[in-house]
Amino acid sequence: MSIMNTVEQIKKHEGYRRFPYYCTGGKLTIGYGRNLDNKGVDKDEAEYLLAQDIQNALAGVKRRIDISHCNEARVAVLTNMALNIGLQGLMGFKKMLAHVQQGEFEDAAVEMLDSRWASQVPSRAQELAQQMLSGEWQS
Repeated sequence: MSIMNTVEQIKKHEGYRRFPYYCTGGKLTIGYGRNLDNKGVDKDEAEYLLAQDIQNALAGVKRRIDISHCNEARVAVLTNMALNIGLQGLMGFKKMLAHVQQGEFEDAAVEMLDSRWASQVPSRAQELAQQMLSGEWQS
């Protein structure tokens, strides 16, 4: 028996679901029958998913925002925010993005902190605002 035959058969029986759903057994499930309640995702799988999400967030940032004034640390701030609140959420920071695109990083940092997002994730917001301001990675 070929493992590929098994894979194809399971795919046929389970079907693919991009978003979580509850299977007939009442378990939170995703993909091709991955039982999230009992199995979840291991660290390697989570690292893979994170890498994919970061690549997608970075691609969105580069596609939608003029980052010509930004160094790597500042682009990382935008990518981090896009990952956290989605690209559309990031695009809602119109004043902050205008400052970023002009190289006005002090004003951009102020706008980051003057937001509902900053009150929701205060430690993250403080660290990222400092990174935007300084252009240096925060540890």
